[in-house]
Parts: sequence; structure tokens; C-alpha cells
Amino acid sequence: MIVIAHLSDTHLDDTPRSIERTRRVAEFLDGLPYDFDAVLVTGDIADHGRASEYEEARKLLDFRHPTFMGPGNHDDRAEFRRVLLGEPPSTAPINQVHRTPKAVYALCDSTIPGEDAGHLADETLDWLAGVLDDTPADVPVIVAFHHQPIVLHHRGIDPIGLREPDRLAELVGRHPNIAAVLCGHCHAAVASDFGGRPLRAAPGVVSSLKLPWESGASLAEDIDYDVAPSLAFHILDGGRLLTYYRVVG
Repeated sequence: MIVIAHLSDTHLDDTPRSIERTRRVAEFLDGLPYDFDAVLVTGDIADHGRASEYEEARKLLDFRHPTFMGPGNHDDRAEFRRVLLGEPPSTAPINQVHRTPKAVYALCDSTIPGEDAGHLADETLDWLAGVLDDTPADVPVIVAFHHQPIVLHHRGIDPIGLREPDRLAELVGRHPNIAAVLCGHCHAAVASDFGGRPLRAAPGVVSSLKLPWESGASLAEDIDYDVAPSLAFHILDGGRLLTYYRVVG
């Protein structure tokens, strides 16, 4: 059995509110009497891509569990690399593969610098194809990135989702050992499928997306800042993916 904790969209911005909400989730997670196989953080870790925001993230997200983090549209590739990964600054896509005894985690960079919408560049898709080709068929692969690759029927989030998702869906469909596709960006707990595999979106730590039938007349009313932060727990047992969503009050 593989158990993964999945959080997203902390949007740390040097303000007490974002710091407190992230700390609440981090302390809850690290205080649990269980050793998770991985903690995945699927983007928008910082709100403005500033070094100070990543310094705060590095302290708050320093879990005792193996932790893998990828960027979102609010993140800055160069500062993300420098502060969180300890790598030289670069604006190239931040694609990472983490091979563990039980599974492979392929974190793809779905960001477009300077834009809110997402896209998997040719080099990223080629990189992911190489990771999958190099992974034995009996080893489960978790593919994770920031932007949701499906239509949510929501006026605020659909225009800034993943562009050209069919290219990724075709690749996912060719590899039955992909156990799950995980994303963030939605600020909502979403469960669906993509390319014939389970798709799960982590809810937002900093805020929650109001559903279409909950929103008001303007886009500004689509975000709820009062809902408590939450995260997801994914259990992979054989070929079945089970997901729990937990609110941290």
C-alpha cells in the first residue's frame, strides 16, 4: 500500500494569513502518527514568486516525510529552483522525477511564464515519455502538475486550465502503470478521470473555489476565503486509488 499526502496552492505572500493557514496544515500533517510514502505539493507555493515567500515555504513545508514540490502559475522558476531545490536559477521548465522503492513520481512543469493558463511544452512531454519508457511496467507512476487538464464548468478556472490536454491524455493512455494524475490550481476537491486514469485535484490551502451554483454575479465572488484549509490523502492499493479529503479546522 502507498499513501500520499497531497496539498496545493498555499500562495504564501509574506502575510500572516497565508503563513498561518499553511502552518496549520503542515503541523496537522507532520503530527499524524504515520509515515507517508510521499507528500506532494502541486504548485502556487508562492503568490508572487519572491525569494522571501520561498524562504517561508522552505521552513513551513519541511516535512519529516519525503516531499516533492512543483511550480504553479504564481511561482517563479528561477527563484523556485534557487531557494527550494538548491539549484542554479533557470527559466527552463522544472521537471522532476523521484524514484522511490514503491513508486515513481513524475512532476511536470505546466506553467507558462507570465501567464495564468497552463501548457505542457514539447520538451516536457518528451521528458515525461522518457520517464515512462524507463520505468518497468509493474512499477506505479504518479504524474503530477499544477493546471487541471479537464473542463470544470466553472467560469473562473476553465479559461486558465491546461491547454491542449489531449496530447497528455494520449500519452497517459499508452501507459497502464500510471496509477494517478494529480493536480492543483482548482482550489477545490475534484475527482474525475483523465486518459483512462484517475484524476484528483487537491483543494486550496489559502482559499476555496465556490462552485458554479454557489457563486455570485461577478468573478470576484468566486473565491471563498473563510473555508478552512484542507488537503487530500491518496491510497494506492493494487490497482485501486482511494482518496480522502480532510479539512484542517
